[in-house]
Amino acid sequence: MSICYQRQELVRFGHCDPAGIVFYPRYFEMLNACVEDWFTLGLGVDYAELLGPRRVGMPTVQLNTEFKRVSRMGELLTQAITIVKLGRSSLTLDVRFSGSDGERVAFQQVLVCTSLATHRPIPFPDDLRAALERAQGVTP
Repeated sequence: MSICYQRQELVRFGHCDPAGIVFYPRYFEMLNACVEDWFTLGLGVDYAELLGPRRVGMPTVQLNTEFKRVSRMGELLTQAITIVKLGRSSLTLDVRFSGSDGERVAFQQVLVCTSLATHRPIPFPDDLRAALERAQGVTP
């Protein structure tokens, strides 16, 4: 498995609690933003269009998290996504946020492709499947 998308995010004042460290729910907001950017910028499948006009959802159905170190305002976090498993309608990701002194938080996330009309699982649309396979290093 190799990293298929990476970006950096600055820890801001709004991410932090009174103790001056990232308030743990903010990591989940960062995770969601990272995945949205991966779809749009990394995979070339516009996330807003996918959910909006195309009515295809990508809800998280399982999320395991391990908090390893604190992050403070002003630090730059490198966020990296790796595809662990690509199914017919589900996708398992390994997402890790790291700072200059090592890993801060690790996520194991399962997304399921759904119809927003029925909220039932559907196969990945052809363009999204092809993009996911390319990201995974599989030739469609």
